[in-house]
Amino acid sequence: MKAYRAAILRFTPEGEPRHAAIFEEDGLLLVGPDANGMRVVQAVGPYRELRQQWPDVVPEHLPGRIIAPGFVDLHIHFPQTNVIGAAADGLLPWLEQHTFPEEKRFSSPEYSAREATFFTAELLRNGVTTALAFASSHTESVNALFAEARRKNMRLITGLCLMDRNAPPEALNRGASDGAFDATEQSLIDSEALIDKWHGKGRLGYAITPRFAPGCSDAQLRGAGALAAQYPEVWIQSHVAENREEIKWARQLFPASRSYLATYFDFGLLRERAVYAHCVHIDDADRALLRDSGAAAAICPTSNLFLGSGFFDYAGADRVGFRYGLASDVGAGTSFSPFHTMLAAYCVGREGQTKAGLSLSPQHLWWQHTAGAAQALGLDGKEGRPAVGNLLPGCEADFVVLNPQATPLLARRTAQADSLDQLLFAMIVLGDDRLIERTVISQEALRTICQP
Repeated sequence: MKAYRAAILRFTPEGEPRHAAIFEEDGLLLVGPDANGMRVVQAVGPYRELRQQWPDVVPEHLPGRIIAPGFVDLHIHFPQTNVIGAAADGLLPWLEQHTFPEEKRFSSPEYSAREATFFTAELLRNGVTTALAFASSHTESVNALFAEARRKNMRLITGLCLMDRNAPPEALNRGASDGAFDATEQSLIDSEALIDKWHGKGRLGYAITPRFAPGCSDAQLRGAGALAAQYPEVWIQSHVAENREEIKWARQLFPASRSYLATYFDFGLLRERAVYAHCVHIDDADRALLRDSGAAAAICPTSNLFLGSGFFDYAGADRVGFRYGLASDVGAGTSFSPFHTMLAAYCVGREGQTKAGLSLSPQHLWWQHTAGAAQALGLDGKEGRPAVGNLLPGCEADFVVLNPQATPLLARRTAQADSLDQLLFAMIVLGDDRLIERTVISQEALRTICQP
């Protein structure tokens, strides 16, 4: 058993006011093994109360620090770290000019392993302890990312990017080396083999990963849907309705479907544990389809602003009611930092599709990148599944230690905060990786270093 004394931020369980945070100015967090040996939160609450219940446990005292749940990144691209900040005239040119040329390099096991070391370290340095990530269309990239995440004991979900058309040959899936199977067939065979190899091993999960409908043939999407039916416990991830030109293209390729999103439904790819990035240009029928299928949206505000794709409609999402959470979407996304993402989401809410604008509360923003994103992944403790993104009893013990005095300006501003919302918003606006003093996974502190 290990204990930590500090200010503690966590979120109310379901049934309480939505997005509401609980903040203990002098709190105690106790971490210990569960029946399976997983390090989980055993107790959390006011120090004065819990100290009497656990008199033999000597806590590590962290004065002036805040313990908060580890962040959950709902959509990020492992092979795009090196194209952050690459300019282009919108999504499709950006893919052609920057993304596909970089992703083809991940056919190399050595390159993939080197990039996986950097990528996971950068996530942890920014306080991200759970991520749903795209790999490339090469099995080498998937194996490298899973191996490194397991070494670091991260909860990470990824999968082979399915893409058998409409990209340069080096970025597409490959056929069998002996010619027995074409690229489409081999991509599905490889996906199933990777599920068997990695899904459920330690804290790893597999995601069936069509890149986006225009990059996949009907046969590949049909095969992905069959895998999703065969393996209901794995995740699904893809993109939808990010850019108007992309939508026009998808509608030309799949005219029988009611909408771009409905294309995935028609191929059996909308269900619980399915996460679709962007969902910017959707209507109420699409929102209802997300809600009724149990699928979720990954909101990617920095990449949507960077590529000029549009604004996620928070008001529409809450009116119809479906799951969503925040995502960095590196590399069109401009930062690994959850603070940058939360600030961009605030701007999207203010400047988005409602006439009066929408002021998202700091608690709501923080919830979207922790407990809300975990709920979107189905990792909120329901039905015996693990719980991440929160610090309630039974949750996996992934957390960050924040230093609100990390920079002179941040120290000045947080010292003036007279409410929890003011404190959280100051950290959202002024925070970056320097605010993360420590990232803790399963009780092991990881002081990660950004290495070339």
